[in-house]
Amino acid sequence: MKKPAPVSVSEAKSLFAGLDGVPALLLAVSGGPDSTALLMLAARWAQALKTQPKLFAATVDHGLRKEARREAAAVGKVAKKLRVAHRILRWNGKKPSTGIQQSARQARYRLLAEAARKAGASHILTAHTLDDQAETVVMRMARGSGITGLGAMARRSRLDGLILVRPFLELPKLRLIATVRAAKIPYAEDPSNADPQFTRARMRRLMPELAREGLDARRLAILARRLRRADAALEADTTRAGAELALSTAEPPRIAFDADKFAKLPAEIALRLLGRVIGGMGTEGPVELGKLEALFAAATPALQNRETARFRRTLAGAIVTVTDGQLTVEKAPARGRTAARQLLTMAGRGQPKRRKPR
Repeated sequence: MKKPAPVSVSEAKSLFAGLDGVPALLLAVSGGPDSTALLMLAARWAQALKTQPKLFAATVDHGLRKEARREAAAVGKVAKKLRVAHRILRWNGKKPSTGIQQSARQARYRLLAEAARKAGASHILTAHTLDDQAETVVMRMARGSGITGLGAMARRSRLDGLILVRPFLELPKLRLIATVRAAKIPYAEDPSNADPQFTRARMRRLMPELAREGLDARRLAILARRLRRADAALEADTTRAGAELALSTAEPPRIAFDADKFAKLPAEIALRLLGRVIGGMGTEGPVELGKLEALFAAATPALQNRETARFRRTLAGAIVTVTDGQLTVEKAPARGRTAARQLLTMAGRGQPKRRKPR
């Protein structure tokens, strides 16, 4: 097997292409080999430019491992040698007992976004690799994700009003390890990366076997890239369909479509359009694909039989109705004590009795 080559200076220039005109960049550096390579290569790239972007490195200490504080301090030493400002961001407060990795990820991006704004940086750079991309695709396959989810990570995406950039997304992890080793820069290894209690660690163990069957990291990344391309086309078609089918209404917090025309849309476009509108009108965040598919399947008979059929269902804080030849989506009434009393009254039980204070 050919020994992985370190990333060269000229290659680093192409990896950071398009960022030389950005005034300030925040680098997410955990202290592992991938992000340490990001810190080193970005520093060398910036120093070679006539007009240097201001670099800031940030390390998130989640407070989950006692070694994390020492690792964050070690990143600070490396950053100082490379003449890059460094900050340690701490995830304070009570930690959840379940779903810890997902919660930690959300906290990490929130803290990074806050740090970027304070530093005046519009871009956050992370060190996600080709291997990370492949693992993400396999994990989302296992969860039954749709086209959007299987597109996995893009080189550039939005993060809370900022731009998230992943310059190493087409580089194998082994090349980044070779890069920091060649430069004799120390790095840390997070034991949770190999802990089988976490899904990503279990998927990581499967990757060599998949590669032997021809489904290696590069092919999985190609699949993700092709699906992102298809997803972009479908999103454009969905936007056009929404503009063509939307009906004007006298009640602003309500979106309506001609039911007959909506029923004639390709199923994927209709599903995406419905999901968009529910997500915009609802109050409970993004719509789960499985629940959206179930609602769409239940509404289809009413869409196809506009003369007699009626449909009404709530999803993600929005009410979807098919009646009088229209499909409408509006915000659902707030749940709570008032709504509960209304339901009890409608059920013929009268007002609930008030408890005497103890």
